[in-house]
Amino acid sequence: MTEDSKQVPFSLPPDLLQRLQAMQPLLWVNSGLRTQSDPVTPEEVDAAAQRFSKAGPLLARRIAELEHPEGLIESPLLSADTVRDALNGTGRWLLKADHQLPLAGSVKARGGFHEVLEFAERTARQLGWDGQSFAELGNSVWRERFGQYRLVVGSTGNLGISVGLLSRALGFGAEVHMSSDASEWKKQLLRERGVEVVEHDGDYASAVKAGRAIAEADDHAHFVDDERSASLFTGYAVAGRRLAAQLERQNIEVSLEHPLIVYLPCGVGGAPGGIAFGLKLIFGDRVHCWFAEPVNSPSVLVQLASGSVSPVSVYDIGLDNRTLADGLAVGQASLLATASMQDRLAGVFTVKDAALREYVALAGKLLGEKLEPSATAGFAGPGWLSDSTAGREWCATHKVDPANATHVLWSTGGGLVPDAVYQRWLAG
Repeated sequence: MTEDSKQVPFSLPPDLLQRLQAMQPLLWVNSGLRTQSDPVTPEEVDAAAQRFSKAGPLLARRIAELEHPEGLIESPLLSADTVRDALNGTGRWLLKADHQLPLAGSVKARGGFHEVLEFAERTARQLGWDGQSFAELGNSVWRERFGQYRLVVGSTGNLGISVGLLSRALGFGAEVHMSSDASEWKKQLLRERGVEVVEHDGDYASAVKAGRAIAEADDHAHFVDDERSASLFTGYAVAGRRLAAQLERQNIEVSLEHPLIVYLPCGVGGAPGGIAFGLKLIFGDRVHCWFAEPVNSPSVLVQLASGSVSPVSVYDIGLDNRTLADGLAVGQASLLATASMQDRLAGVFTVKDAALREYVALAGKLLGEKLEPSATAGFAGPGWLSDSTAGREWCATHKVDPANATHVLWSTGGGLVPDAVYQRWLAG
């Protein structure tokens, strides 16, 4: 055991701790032990899906980028077999292209939009709305009433874009507290759309804490809490039934013999946790979900592997939480997310920034898709299952043959990235 490991206030297996501190990519398999109750229920996911359906006409009216006539917020499911071939993979590979989600351009759209819509519904009812037609909340009279209220959020960028842009589209004020590692282009985009951006010298957790304190002091403010929000989580979980419908339309079998394996880039854990929760509700043992985290910021891995119900940080084991994948630069995981993942998540694998750069170029060249580094973290997942001892043992235990599986690489952002920024990533 290293000197550093003697100082951490929780227990990690010494070999795992040493590998984490060495910042070498690794695969961690979850033991699947449950010690906490679920923070959300299937019924709450149903309610979120119903809210999206009812609010469709409002979204179609207020989001110019939304082409779906019924206001459906969804991304395409694309073939990624060319990436499979380039990475010597097996089975069928698909890209869940959340970087194409309208307005927000990232995986944060479903959760962020859901919480804004829930707040709009609650506020309108308090102001006398009869709840019959969401579309009328797009009228000028309601935009004027909503202008008395604001939504506040702490973010590394993508959640801020999701919450900020829809809030402004509905007439609410919006204030996004951003960490020092957030991309400048995201701050500029928000300001150009009328969102107030507050910058902080500290990390993501500092931005969240500051935003929470400001919102709590204002009766007309609502704080979107990326670490604790059940509304965000259930909004993300709706993705499970959406993906199921897309797979059915493409006649893709999901069974024990032909399982679905999903690789989700992970920051604080809310979006991937919600998606995994929703997928397990639909597919049960036929789906296996893996999180991908930067070697500098494996916050969910550390939290789950510690077995602690108290917050555990990557800083506690000497990591610096500095990564090119700004959307994944989170030092401490959401306890809501980790509680829900205790017996649902297959495990976590970590990736280096250098690999993310290579995957960005690969997605552009082979798929014609512009992804940000965070969005490519899952590309390493299938290789871990096929080419590592831990991965092959997991496959044997769960009777999974990667060659018979459908592998879904879940993209998280990149649709709004300025071309100049994208070209710098490609140039390394």
